[in-house]
Amino acid sequence: MTAAHSDSPLAHGVQGTLDDLGTPLAEVTFVVVDLETTGGSPADSAITEIGAVKVRGGADLGQFGTLVDPGGAIPPFITALTGITQAMVTAAPRIDSVLPSFLEFARGCVLVAHNARFDIGFLKAACAAQGHAWPAFPVIDTVDLARRVLNRDEVPNVKLETLARFFRTATRPCHRALADARATVDVLHGLIERLGSFGVTSLEELRGFAKAPTPEQRRKRHLADAVPSAPGVYVFEDARGEALYIGKSGDLRSRVRSYFTGSETRHRVREMVGLAERVRTIECATGLEAEIRELRLIAEHKPRYNRRSKFPERVMWLKLTVEPFPRLSIVRECRDDGAAYLGPLSSRRQAEEARAAMHEAIPLRQCTQRLTPRLIERGRARTCALGDIGRCGAPCEARESADAYEVHVTSARSVLAGDVRPVVAAARVRIDRLAAGQRYEEAALQRDRLAAFVRAAARGQRLGALAGCPQVVAARPAFDGGWELAVVRHGRLAAAGTIPPHAHPRPYVDALIATAETVFPWSVTTGAPGGAAAAEEMECILRWMDSPGIRPVEVEGTWTSPVHGAERLREWIDNAYAAHEPGESRSGRPLR
Repeated sequence: MTAAHSDSPLAHGVQGTLDDLGTPLAEVTFVVVDLETTGGSPADSAITEIGAVKVRGGADLGQFGTLVDPGGAIPPFITALTGITQAMVTAAPRIDSVLPSFLEFARGCVLVAHNARFDIGFLKAACAAQGHAWPAFPVIDTVDLARRVLNRDEVPNVKLETLARFFRTATRPCHRALADARATVDVLHGLIERLGSFGVTSLEELRGFAKAPTPEQRRKRHLADAVPSAPGVYVFEDARGEALYIGKSGDLRSRVRSYFTGSETRHRVREMVGLAERVRTIECATGLEAEIRELRLIAEHKPRYNRRSKFPERVMWLKLTVEPFPRLSIVRECRDDGAAYLGPLSSRRQAEEARAAMHEAIPLRQCTQRLTPRLIERGRARTCALGDIGRCGAPCEARESADAYEVHVTSARSVLAGDVRPVVAAARVRIDRLAAGQRYEEAALQRDRLAAFVRAAARGQRLGALAGCPQVVAARPAFDGGWELAVVRHGRLAAAGTIPPHAHPRPYVDALIATAETVFPWSVTTGAPGGAAAAEEMECILRWMDSPGIRPVEVEGTWTSPVHGAERLREWIDNAYAAHEPGESRSGRPLR
């Protein structure tokens, strides 16, 4: 027989109480809550209905239910899903009057929700917007509990409708808040009954059980046994060798082991761990090398469980075409074809806004036909209304000569080469005129166009400056007192290494340059004109070079930014957006 611990009740000859074992579940007051909203994110959506049921020991203690005026339009698909129409919420209270009542109803209780991250996220956002401190509610998610208690043989998924059928709830979920909350109450009671076989009888045990690693995570812990404690990239692979997930870390062993613990709560990642059969690692000399290798591997293998950086080729470019009467075209590739480019841009919408900003300043033709002098002479060119309203010189009708049109082309080339002043000046004039006439919606449209252009131009100019250098060698202080080295050629990381503390740097620099990858300046690229790497890779390198303590060792070529470039305007654009008050419409305040 072992002696009792000196701090335990038995050590003092006193019998332990239930309080020593935690709060019995029969004595816990749960508030089961469900929300209906206008969308999926609190950033751009609002609550339309709150439903909550208070229970303890299986007994119903009360309920809370109300429609909420979201302060905006309810999308048609939301109305079709929930049945909540605009007319139903017209006379409903706003969230600022509903929220205090709900917080009082739930005070001192444990919140329960099905997919709690969604509902609690909206409630926290509402508290922040209304200036209320979020109470430190304990939260239980029935989705997490169901994934641990039920197996796939019992339920194919953990949707509320599926669990309601499995537990035969008295109320069927119907995408209305109070009905779904009542159904979740029955699901909670069914899950708690199942938890008895796991020895879970207290609130503390219930919360710990919800955070425990899944059986798949526990079973796969051995995959981290051979992972080294070094910076690098890790690749989770299935039985066929297919890459499931790729990540990076400064300590591979610590990061990979975290995937097999309760701290990893992401459903998709836990699902990935269940499919993984091995973890392949690539040790790297520096954190920058690990970050770059991760980007390249994700772009190459496109793992199904990675969400970002999978498609660097999907960037867009604004191109001044090479033809007798050039125009601005949106393309997916930047080629060495003698054309002028702006970008890269992350979406077609941004490209269209940047193009519209340039068209406001430079009257280039906006039609997509290929104009030639012969086509114009024969009168076979298609015409449009832009020439009649003065938005185009109408070279298609020979109203503007090739020489006169070339003036606009030269101006456009100058803008794409780095002088953004004509576009910025034209946009400011229009914004000021529209704002003076209180036409704020139109002023905001012009602001958005200008912002898209400035950001694209600034990004392209930064990347182009790096891509234009045949070689840049830089060093950054390391944590151990040595140095991290990087050799960058035409924007691509060609080599990475380290210098030990107190060592003479020159031999290490020379050796790294001699063994660095050979990089050719031009190929079809998604990075920058003249570059040999994807834009995201070059931006990683630029962030590294902007970090404190960086020392340029060698620079081959000219690393400069245009005097009248867009970089100096980025802060001005960002401040214009930051000027909006929380909750105010983006179009409610023009650029100033």
